[in-house]
Amino acid sequence: MARFAAFIVMLIPGLMAAGGIKFMRDTLFGKLISPFPFLWLQFVVGIIFFVAGFGFFAGFLLHRDRKNGKVAPRFQKK
Repeated sequence: MARFAAFIVMLIPGLMAAGGIKFMRDTLFGKLISPFPFLWLQFVVGIIFFVAGFGFFAGFLLHRDRKNGKVAPRFQKK
């Protein structure tokens, strides 16, 4: 059950990052999605979604690897 909960916790930021990539891709092809009034706003929201989702995922992996002692010395907590 704990693995399933961890999977769900990691699925949400993954979908968020994928949605951010989709928003940026649609902006580059000039397709405006309905809740956004401007293309530039859609692109900015896509960047925010991608950075937030990817950052959460990367932070989770770094935290897990630090806990297990599997990181390089420069990434260890001081």
